[in-house]
Amino acid sequence: MDTVSEPMEAVISECENLRSRLRTMEVRCEQAETSLQDIERRNRQLGDSAPFGIFTMDTEGRITGLNHKMKEMLPWPEDEGMLSVTLFEFQPLLEAGIVQDVQRCIELRQTITSNHPCVKSAGTCLHLRFTVSPVLDDGGMATGVLAFVEDITNLKLAEDAIRESEDRYRLLFQSAPVALIERDASLLKKHLESLHEKGIHDLHAYLNDQPKAVAACMGMIKTVDYNEAFLRLIEARNRDELAHGFQPIDSEEYNRMAKEIILMCADGNISREREETIRTIKGNVRNVIIKSLLVTGHEDTYARIVISLVDISMRKQAEDALRASEQHFREQAMRDILTGLYNRRYLYHMLEDLIKAAKQNHTPVSLIFMDLDDFKQVVDSHGHLNGSRAIQEVAATISAGLDKPAFAVAYAGDEFVLVLPGYGQTHAEEKAHHIRSRIQTTAYLKDVGLALSLSASFGIATCPIHATDMNGLLASADKALFAVKANGKNAIGWAGIHD
Repeated sequence: MDTVSEPMEAVISECENLRSRLRTMEVRCEQAETSLQDIERRNRQLGDSAPFGIFTMDTEGRITGLNHKMKEMLPWPEDEGMLSVTLFEFQPLLEAGIVQDVQRCIELRQTITSNHPCVKSAGTCLHLRFTVSPVLDDGGMATGVLAFVEDITNLKLAEDAIRESEDRYRLLFQSAPVALIERDASLLKKHLESLHEKGIHDLHAYLNDQPKAVAACMGMIKTVDYNEAFLRLIEARNRDELAHGFQPIDSEEYNRMAKEIILMCADGNISREREETIRTIKGNVRNVIIKSLLVTGHEDTYARIVISLVDISMRKQAEDALRASEQHFREQAMRDILTGLYNRRYLYHMLEDLIKAAKQNHTPVSLIFMDLDDFKQVVDSHGHLNGSRAIQEVAATISAGLDKPAFAVAYAGDEFVLVLPGYGQTHAEEKAHHIRSRIQTTAYLKDVGLALSLSASFGIATCPIHATDMNGLLASADKALFAVKANGKNAIGWAGIHD
């Protein structure tokens, strides 16, 4: 009877252990789902309150989200089919030419800003400014696109009107909702031409060597007029308060901006759009997009230049907040809620790429499977809550013992995986000994009046010695750990040589 009962007791004990792990994993999954739902709800609230359009998409072109303003701008399908649309199939955006900008954004992993006409309905054409930004993962790869869309139809109409007629220009200039300034740069143009005649061809170097020349050149640009929208932008109550117009953030920023303006005039490229940060009369900071336009008939003299300033401060704030929120959301989706370590989703996502890169570069990748010894006794003696706290503290011990690009994964319950890019067998074993020693010399649960000593077992496998793919490497390290657990625990074991 004794020979029968002992195996049965072991089986029952193992079943109880599995039930405990299952309960722990269910709680963590519920916590993760609640956290992700909260983040998604905050994202929707922020996006739907924005005064400009916002949409998100994945790298395949599938639209994954739209705010209310974006839905109003263009004729999207009904709600039930809206998120089944792809960028490459939605006719208004396809005809506008935004697809190429999105592809460049993903390829270059850079923000792309561009203006495009979009047909909203028969006889209605909007002029939209798209600011398309990549959403990057921890490895710097684009996982999606976040786009902000502003209706600049009024600005475009104002620019067109300026070219058409002086009378209409003057009327629109004063009543335009966009901040406008008219300036006369004819003296500066003549001065720059005289410098060129004197043999000064490297104007950039000249301005760097002659700081006073920058101020002198800017003094040759005269402000002729500005509209009410400009006064509102710089927070001036009336024209008497306007002594110097807008100012950059500091003197260094002013010097940079001034040099850029002078060089643009010298190159004849004054219409180039640029983004600047300015300070209002009340000292508030504004982010603006500045674009200059020569009034027809003054292309040779620069006597009449109209400068538009579009306030994008709210968009910039929302863009920064949404990008941070989106990146935080994607980061949380790859993190274990209990420990803060990476989860298995991240492990499977990264390990395959690391192995592929290691093969190309002929470098090793090692993997350590580790498991806390007799951890069920901790849970049985001190409860599940203290068991979870102990796992959190062990995770902190592991993290403190790793240096990037190495990372740790909360695999399941009291099991962890350590991924060590660039580590060969010797260095991987040294790291296992280091982590094992840190765990053994740490007293756990001291904050709740306990001082538990824990130990762990380790199984190590290295690519390409023990396996050459992700599943093989995981299986080899797991098998090595199993062998250690079967032979007394609290030790480090190696996988068998891969055939």
